[in-house]
Amino acid sequence: MEAKSKDGRLLIVDDNKSVLNALRMLLKFEFREVHTLSGPNNLVHEIGLHEPDVVLLDMNFKAGESSGNEGIYWLREIKKIKPDTEVVMFTAYGDVELAVKATREGATDFVLKPWENEKLIATLKAAYRLRKSTETVGRLRQREQDLKNEINRDKRMIIGVSPAMQKVMEVVKKVARTDANILITGENGTGKELIAKEIHRLSERYNELLVMVDLGSMSETLFESEMFGHTKGSFTDAWEDRTGKIMLANAGTLLLDEIGNLPLHLQSKLLNVLQNRVVIPVGSNKEHAVDIRLVSTTNKNLAEMVKNKEFRQDLLYRINTIHIDLPPLRQRREDIGILVNFFTGKYARKYKKPDLSVSPQAMERLNSYPWPGNIRELQHTIEKWVILCENNIITPWDLYLSQPEDPVYEKKLTLEEMELRMIRKELQAEGQNLSVVARNLGISRPTLYKKMKKYGL
Repeated sequence: MEAKSKDGRLLIVDDNKSVLNALRMLLKFEFREVHTLSGPNNLVHEIGLHEPDVVLLDMNFKAGESSGNEGIYWLREIKKIKPDTEVVMFTAYGDVELAVKATREGATDFVLKPWENEKLIATLKAAYRLRKSTETVGRLRQREQDLKNEINRDKRMIIGVSPAMQKVMEVVKKVARTDANILITGENGTGKELIAKEIHRLSERYNELLVMVDLGSMSETLFESEMFGHTKGSFTDAWEDRTGKIMLANAGTLLLDEIGNLPLHLQSKLLNVLQNRVVIPVGSNKEHAVDIRLVSTTNKNLAEMVKNKEFRQDLLYRINTIHIDLPPLRQRREDIGILVNFFTGKYARKYKKPDLSVSPQAMERLNSYPWPGNIRELQHTIEKWVILCENNIITPWDLYLSQPEDPVYEKKLTLEEMELRMIRKELQAEGQNLSVVARNLGISRPTLYKKMKKYGL
């Protein structure tokens, strides 16, 4: 016959030794540990020693006493030192008012003497299950808080001393503590997501979650399920209930990344939620109120999309209470050197290559490059150099920079800039073979040397 599973630690406190012996014999088959105490004077010590999940506590310990005041006193003491311990009161006097008073003070239940074995066991087992449930909820809450702390960890994310970035940060600081909806625009790689995180970090919602949704990569067929959630069985493969991204962000911040990529027919569904602040999961008729702070980002011109009937004007008004436009890196060149040093230090630590530095010639080249991919391109360029470098100093030869083909850049090039670009392109293409490079450019090798020295190559 399979042995009964025994869990939990029980402490019984009663001044009647016959009662203690009887209960010990009855309950040792129900709990993993059963400890008894014939008086309350050592109760605090015993609780610290055995850490019981449940205490069965007599309410009267003096002869002729029936007020239950002693039991109430020791109940309070238990809750002071171990608030999560479940306490079941034990008395021979069936006073309803006394039972109500005990439960108000934190007791889980109330058992009368003489007891019925099955009822007593059921009451104590229920108290133990409640104890474990409370413990689980506490762990989940702690894990949730730890997750929030990790996600929202204070990091130095925004780097820049240029007037353009200082202006952006002034706006960020002004609006962060409000609940105004914010639209962040800018080219790819300008740091829109970092600005959104900074807004959340400086907001009153900092201790709640920042939920990021990439609308550019989200499948249209899964939009409603992902955003609003769904109930079990609401569609094929809906094996369980699922909480949507909007409800996950309740009390926190919802970041809709690349909102300009959201198809027109789905924009109305999003608008409805933003207007009413209510979510209805797929397969459900129940409304769930949500309290979110909305931040949206895009690299597209939404006003132009409205003219072309590709974006709803009412949705644009809804998300665009405050508009922050991030300048491209070529318009904030004062920040390039700071960013280069920051990323060099970051990846030097990551790849365990200390004492790396950037030569003046390489820094000049980095400063003159137009950075079509903005900060993201700069970051990847520095990481690639750190990984591949064999020396402690970065030189122009170590840099791997693509050349922009945008006509905007071509119009701004001087003859010297065009010459520099041609030489650099040939050097990269021919693997630094100077004889071949000179021949391809139609100049002598000494002339090539002079021009390389001139341009710091």
